[in-house]
Amino acid sequence: MTISLRNIPPEVEKAITEISGKEGISLNKAAIRLMEKNIQKPFRNHDFDKFFGICSKEAGEEFDAALAEMRRVDPIDWEPLE
Repeated sequence: MTISLRNIPPEVEKAITEISGKEGISLNKAAIRLMEKNIQKPFRNHDFDKFFGICSKEAGEEFDAALAEMRRVDPIDWEPLE
């Protein structure tokens, strides 16, 4: 694909020419490298950081207390069936 760009801001032109000179590549390759570098890749959230801190400390303690009751094992539930 070929794209022609007009009215490139001076700071962008400077960046392209600097990269071209430093790396010994064409202006075209330097421009592509700059564009690729600045592409925003889709963000993938691998954890639940965005959910941390959304409730008060008291609410968290109430939740933990409710879970503690649910984690309690009743020995009668583990007796062998006959």
